[in-house]
Amino acid sequence: MEPLSVVIPIYNEEACLDRLLQEIQAAVGCDPARVEILVVDDGSTDGTPEVLRRWRRQCPALRVLTFAANAGQSAAMAAGFRNASMDHVVAMDGDGQSDPADIPRLAELLDDFPVVCGYRARRHDTWSKRWGSKLANAIRRSVTGDRIIDIGCSLKGFHREPLQKIPYFEGSHRFLPVLLALQGCTITQIPVHHRPRSGGVSKYSNWGRLRRTWIDLLGVRWLQSRSLRYLVKEDSGREASDQAGFLTARS
Repeated sequence: MEPLSVVIPIYNEEACLDRLLQEIQAAVGCDPARVEILVVDDGSTDGTPEVLRRWRRQCPALRVLTFAANAGQSAAMAAGFRNASMDHVVAMDGDGQSDPADIPRLAELLDDFPVVCGYRARRHDTWSKRWGSKLANAIRRSVTGDRIIDIGCSLKGFHREPLQKIPYFEGSHRFLPVLLALQGCTITQIPVHHRPRSGGVSKYSNWGRLRRTWIDLLGVRWLQSRSLRYLVKEDSGREASDQAGFLTARS
């Protein structure tokens, strides 16, 4: 496995954090030459900072970015991606519902694909959340034309360089594969495990998410419609480039 940054946005996840970090360490180790476990504390007000301080003393691969105040998941993920040290990056939520044991499979596929999307083959959430997610995925695909099965699954793998080029905005974390497709990234998708919450509370509701996401979706569609499309035929003095300004994601 190539050296890897694991990026985890956290907000008030004291109840889940010990188990999550134990499982990540078991999956990828704690050698700072091989792995960076980059936790972005999005202004937590519970015992999360103390748990992270304790883990910093025992895990040399753990790195913590702490926000002065809560800024939201998109900001936390953008900060994690922009500060990641390794060329391969895996992102996951801090609620413990994604299984860190899936990380090595995603990381291995990053040798062949710039984007690897997990999808929850068997989802352990309420009926209302499953229904809301299915509807949101269908609406998004109809608007953007993408083929992402489960864009809400947080467990995804990336190459670091394209992450530095995409526009970040409030809500951008929900559209990362679509935005990376605009950079010419090809995408593969694999089933991953999903688990019930072991503690803490969800930070989202269907209605609250829908209100925020609709405008973001229209914005992403606008970006797609205005993307530059070109193919370099010849570059005098350099080998001709086959990179286009827009490529459709493939799964």
